[in-house]
Amino acid sequence: MSQGPVLELRGINKSFGAVQVLHDVAFSVYSGEVTALVGDNGAGKSTLVKCIGGIHPIDAGDYFFEGEKVHVSGPRDAADLGVEIVYQDLALCDNLDIVQNMFLGRERKSGLVLDEATMEEMAAKTLDGLSVRTVTSLRQYVASLSGGQRQTVAIAKAVLWNSKVVILDEPTAALGVAQTAQVLELVRRLADNGLAVVLISHNMNDVFAVSDRIAALYLGRMAAQVKTSEVTHSQVVELITAGRSGELGIKNGNGAAS
Repeated sequence: MSQGPVLELRGINKSFGAVQVLHDVAFSVYSGEVTALVGDNGAGKSTLVKCIGGIHPIDAGDYFFEGEKVHVSGPRDAADLGVEIVYQDLALCDNLDIVQNMFLGRERKSGLVLDEATMEEMAAKTLDGLSVRTVTSLRQYVASLSGGQRQTVAIAKAVLWNSKVVILDEPTAALGVAQTAQVLELVRRLADNGLAVVLISHNMNDVFAVSDRIAALYLGRMAAQVKTSEVTHSQVVELITAGRSGELGIKNGNGAAS
């Protein structure tokens, strides 16, 4: 586990027209850990993630990666740093197989033709490295996969490219109990393999099951970022709904988080 955060944001502000969505947000994620990003609908979770991923430009604030200040002007810049995001819609093509999906837009070539053997080998190695046992064939069409298997493929696609930070947007939202357990095991395994994982979730059971830290957003402000072992379920719910729980959270008047 790294001593300092692999990704750190300081004083992030973001507005859309006259509406300010993020207010002086500070956010840190660490290698080898799962950081749960929680908040009610409209708290700013999606906007923050899109700022990290380079989709939305940051209006003000600093973006640090591995201790160095960087400028992320687009998704390619974020990907080059090693930041990969798995959105809730997964961005998979039903009419392509697993290997084709994992390399979509980043295909390997041998001369003028696709290097299918190398891509299949790399896909198999990635899935094996994540101890994925639920996929029977790499040449299955995604249309034939279950929700849990689709999520697994999307996550494997994200870690295929030597990523250092993987952000997962509600990975268990549409899954049953058994498939949720499989995906949460995979999330934990990513961190155990040394990656920094950000888990966006509304499910407090999932959050407490796999996360090392919890970052709670409230109306565009970071209410608190704490170790999971130091807070209770009810405290996190209070941070999400009121921005404060006892001495923890946003102070009245100045908007600062404790």
